[in-house]
Amino acid sequence: MTVDLFAGLPVSDYQRALAWYTRLLGAEPAFFPNEIEAVWELAEHRYLYIKELPECPGRALHTVFVDDLDQRVEGSSGRGIEPAGQETYGNGVRKVTYRDPDGNEIGFGGAPPG
Repeated sequence: MTVDLFAGLPVSDYQRALAWYTRLLGAEPAFFPNEIEAVWELAEHRYLYIKELPECPGRALHTVFVDDLDQRVEGSSGRGIEPAGQETYGNGVRKVTYRDPDGNEIGFGGAPPG
């Protein structure tokens, strides 16, 4: 069974969010469904998208687990996007959290180092 995931983020200003997420993710969107949405493919069948919804921005909470957490954080920092927080859970799993200009939370999680 194939499952596609589209995780959405409501934003108040499409152009501002488009620039911010392009810097965070280090890539241009994979496609644009219309003039108020942009979609990035994070992995096969797994997408993150923004949609201009000025009446309800900033309410998303998403975490994406990756196998290259340190490199992603370094890459985002190099593009001017710094984490809002970092934490390590009791089992050693790490999470780095970012907040876009509307307050949407995007976390990247990774296995313990080594």
